[in-house]
Amino acid sequence: MIPLSDKYVAVIGCGYWGKNLVREFAQLGVLRIICDSSKQILEDLKTKYDVEAVSDFAKVLAMPDVQAVVIATPAPTHASLAVQALAAGKDVFVEKPLALTLEDALLIEAAAFKSNGILMVGHLLEYHPALVKLRALVAEGKIGKLRYIYSNRLSFGKVRTEENVLWSFAPHDICSILGFVGKLPVSVQAVGSANLGKVEDFCLVNLEFEQIKAHIFVSWLHPFKEQRLVVVGDSGTLVFDDVSVDAKLTFYDQQAELQDNIPVLKLNSKIVITIEAASPLTQECKHFLSCVESRQTPLTSVENGIDVLTVLQSAQESLESSGKAIHLKEVQVVNG
Repeated sequence: MIPLSDKYVAVIGCGYWGKNLVREFAQLGVLRIICDSSKQILEDLKTKYDVEAVSDFAKVLAMPDVQAVVIATPAPTHASLAVQALAAGKDVFVEKPLALTLEDALLIEAAAFKSNGILMVGHLLEYHPALVKLRALVAEGKIGKLRYIYSNRLSFGKVRTEENVLWSFAPHDICSILGFVGKLPVSVQAVGSANLGKVEDFCLVNLEFEQIKAHIFVSWLHPFKEQRLVVVGDSGTLVFDDVSVDAKLTFYDQQAELQDNIPVLKLNSKIVITIEAASPLTQECKHFLSCVESRQTPLTSVENGIDVLTVLQSAQESLESSGKAIHLKEVQVVNG
């Protein structure tokens, strides 16, 4: 790797989400160049951030002072652009999903291995201070043995046309759940429907692991926004509510008691847990820069992205077979 210059990051794709990455890397002082097919977007961001702007991806790859490429283009282009960037000797941050097929994800993994490059997947939720704290509490036994996990990621629009709601919304929640369980599920089952176009607008995914079950509900047809992750143990429950302003993470001290041989739930207390005030996106971008500079493996590595994609692809197969359960041949320890 060449010595890093002060500004060594290129952002490819500066639209709906990419513009946020442009802002973050500009504020971190490392943004070298931006690339997009829209002349208007380039002109606006070039003026706003005083940065070089081009529409030719090949020009970015040929720049020796660009060490890191951030890819925030439409999902179908992720694999091709990531492989090209790695082959050019660049480190790569690619927004979720890593790719749209497991085959393409494995090609990215092979390219990263061959180039000895850093490859990080943009699973933003993993860098949220509330989820980081939740993971620590579960690890220390705050809620006892895991029993059940569910997540709701619901909103009113934006409607996508290139990828369905499963691929657009669910990667965050799949990544979180795999992180808690530590294994791929035994089986995956998904149902949903396309109400506004050709791709599914809502989807319900059931994940069955060896000892626990989990489900994910995603929709962009919901009349209000909800982003909630509930982790249930045998001695308590932790709830991560990202929409809440004052109660991002709450602990419910609950237990079941037998009364006349009938289980009765008892809630002893409800405690709102204080969370560090930090932007998940800023934390994610800082982590990528740290990995580029130290050569450490990212928290959301290519292997992590492949695990998530394995579940996504199984869920998609289930969707296309009218909700048939897809059984994974082997229960593997999650990568990364």
